[in-house]
Amino acid sequence: MHIPDGFLDGKTAATAAALSAVGVVLALRQVRRELPPRRMPLLGLSAAFLFAAQMVNFPVAGGTSGHLVGGVLVAALLGPSAAIIVLAAVLIVQCFLFADGGVSALGANLFNMGMLGAGSGYLVYRLVSSRLRGLRGQVTGVAFGGWIATVLASIGCAGELAWSHTITWAVAFPMMAGVHMVIGIGEGLISALAFVAIARTRPEIVAERTPASGGSLPGGVLRYGLLVALGLAVFVAPFACPWPDGLESVAAKLGFEGRGASAIVHAPVPDYRLPGIHSAAGATALAGALGTVVVFGLALLLGRILVRKPVRESTKDPSC
Repeated sequence: MHIPDGFLDGKTAATAAALSAVGVVLALRQVRRELPPRRMPLLGLSAAFLFAAQMVNFPVAGGTSGHLVGGVLVAALLGPSAAIIVLAAVLIVQCFLFADGGVSALGANLFNMGMLGAGSGYLVYRLVSSRLRGLRGQVTGVAFGGWIATVLASIGCAGELAWSHTITWAVAFPMMAGVHMVIGIGEGLISALAFVAIARTRPEIVAERTPASGGSLPGGVLRYGLLVALGLAVFVAPFACPWPDGLESVAAKLGFEGRGASAIVHAPVPDYRLPGIHSAAGATALAGALGTVVVFGLALLLGRILVRKPVRESTKDPSC
């Protein structure tokens, strides 16, 4: 669902960018205030996993593919503000390093998948998990929230295309929503399976978020989590389904794929293939590994910047 350059007009791209900028600022403040310092490294780990997972497209009926967005999964683990920061890191690297999503449409992509998708999906997750207690309710909430997030993000994209006069709303809405209702099933299923896996292996990550102080996450969580993300990028992504994703498929069927413009900024690794590598699978694997590490580093850097330095209490005897 990454909108390329050329699909949106200036007013739509500017409006979406402004809304996303405000959302990111608010998310940064919220994360800095609420996410415990010991959980900040999970920003980097979540970003690395989402980047690698988004490279693995799965087939959908009609020659269309989809991929995990993962915003609701991260929101369920770290909160909606953290999910927006993680998705922002992933989308920025995808855009500038791999030309996946246009620079002019970066704000729209973040608004659709982050604010609209992850935000609304998280509300559904909270609602469902408050009605169904325990792990069952959490897993159900993540699954249904992931489906809702995918569909609402596609509707937001349809509205932006219509406002840009790329395609009429009457045509864009049913086409985009219809195909993403199917893709959303995969989103919900994968998110739920990932949530269960984390809950079974690392229940402390799934535990209710509290402003816990002191301590840090076990080193193995980051090391093994990053290895899993690299494994997805290196061993699975090169063999992902090559079919066009939901937006690309709709654009081809409705005849506006030609409106896609050349990338505004030259990407050093276009189409997730590292230049100079003759093997297509090898080029994709190396590109995926590079992107995973870069995204991990960017999100981890953001996490370190956001950590508030503890205020040291004076040990001086007040009677002196």
